[in-house]
Amino acid sequence: MIILIIILFIIILLLIGIKISFIYTKKESEIKGCLKILIFKKIKVYSHEFPSDDEDEEKEEEEKEGKQRDIKKILKLAKPCLKDFKVFLKSALNIIKVKKIENHLIFGLDSFADTGKYIGIIWSILAVVNTMHEKLRISAEPSFNGSQLDACGVNEVEIYPLRLIVPTIKLISKKDVRKFIRGVWDER
Repeated sequence: MIILIIILFIIILLLIGIKISFIYTKKESEIKGCLKILIFKKIKVYSHEFPSDDEDEEKEEEEKEGKQRDIKKILKLAKPCLKDFKVFLKSALNIIKVKKIENHLIFGLDSFADTGKYIGIIWSILAVVNTMHEKLRISAEPSFNGSQLDACGVNEVEIYPLRLIVPTIKLISKKDVRKFIRGVWDER
């Protein structure tokens, strides 16, 4: 009976959804932020503040390993299953519900003319991107104080994992996709 209650609880949890919140600030070369994963939209399951001391140790270990991967082999394996990945991504995007995406970019170059030119391009792209979804607010401002690329943002999405099971099974049932996964796994 207890196992049945636990299984029922997990199914309800997966059906209700998981809320992911990512808040960050990037100023010069320093990045600060927090990643939170919540169930029932209020109960915190996972939280990670960064930067953390563990990240520095992980970077040192990765530099020591330094194993070269054969990108050409991976791309060759990925080419036949691109259509399958496209179908999977479309169905996955239908499962994700955007609650809030607010990001602000501060952009500047050493040349005033280049800054003006590129910020104009960024604004024109953002004018199109911001109309794609009602909860999407991305902005940019120029900085004429030298080279600068700073950003801050609040991003919140809800994911319904139970609805992702069928598209994932369809994706993995393809022979080319399984061959691609094996190839990527072997290159680790």
